[in-house]
Amino acid sequence: MIDLSTDYLGLHLKNPIVVSSSPMQRKIDNIRQMKDAGASAVVLHSLFEEQITLESEELDRSLNRGTESFAESLSYLPDLDKYNMGSGPYLEHIAKAKKSVGIPIIASVNGVSTGGWTRYAKMMEAAGADAIELNIYYMPTDPEVGGVSVEDRYCDVVRQVKSLLHVPLAVKLSPFFSSIPNAMQKLDRAGADSLVLFNRCYQPDVDLETLEITHHLDLSGSQELRLRLNWVAILYGHLHADMAITGGVHTADDVLKSMMVGARVAMMTSALLEHGISHISDVLRDLYSWMEKHEYESIRLMQGSMARRSVPNLSDFERSNYMKVLGSYAIEDAESAGDLVVKNSL
Repeated sequence: MIDLSTDYLGLHLKNPIVVSSSPMQRKIDNIRQMKDAGASAVVLHSLFEEQITLESEELDRSLNRGTESFAESLSYLPDLDKYNMGSGPYLEHIAKAKKSVGIPIIASVNGVSTGGWTRYAKMMEAAGADAIELNIYYMPTDPEVGGVSVEDRYCDVVRQVKSLLHVPLAVKLSPFFSSIPNAMQKLDRAGADSLVLFNRCYQPDVDLETLEITHHLDLSGSQELRLRLNWVAILYGHLHADMAITGGVHTADDVLKSMMVGARVAMMTSALLEHGISHISDVLRDLYSWMEKHEYESIRLMQGSMARRSVPNLSDFERSNYMKVLGSYAIEDAESAGDLVVKNSL
């Protein structure tokens, strides 16, 4: 019998497919469908630091406005209907999700500072979350802010949140560090139980007709997986923290590659938005079929089998790979004048 199980964040999961954070998880019915389709765990949509801070400031203004005039002023509470989901409803949502499905529920909080919002991670734990995923999305734009100070900021947030928790803490990160191995090692030492690589960053665009900044959500494709595979393969064996791959996981092949480079789980969202939640069952079927064909008895046997810890000098290896890729294409003249043909020489 083929064993698809894996361990992630100290949780024993029935397979390596985890649904990453997305708006789909706002509905309990969707979470039930994810579980029924075979997802081993679900990361909820994020509660944002800015949202919590705004609620706190609005509550403070409401409680203090007119308090010297009449006692009824204490009934001036902020209207949270303008928010997609406030902190209170989010905590209730965790509890409902836990009651509705028998798989781990990972709460998600998105923040970049060490403010009072960090205590909400503890509240998420109290609401029943099996783990917390800290989604740090911070793009430094001040040219006076150096890379080390950015990394220190990340580590400070991780340490503060981790100090409040008894459940495991995963940290979701972007690939924008000058030295990814060093930054990941710092976060590992700061207390991260897992590193989720990598957050997809959504850059704005320019509308040339209206001359306005526009925002687009583009779904990922399997081609985005390579960046994640490369760094997880490099980092494998050098960290105490687990690693998860997110971004570009669409097929069973993507899951298999993620396991082979050393990830504990492969997270998907775009594939479900594109093909529907039932796509999870298709991926699991193909995963089982591949392992049966290639005589793999378990996921654990393949984890890390394609990592790069056996390469003596990774820097030279990376540069050699770069040169080989560029040299693998030859440009030839086409029969029609003015055209070029690019031929793969591998």
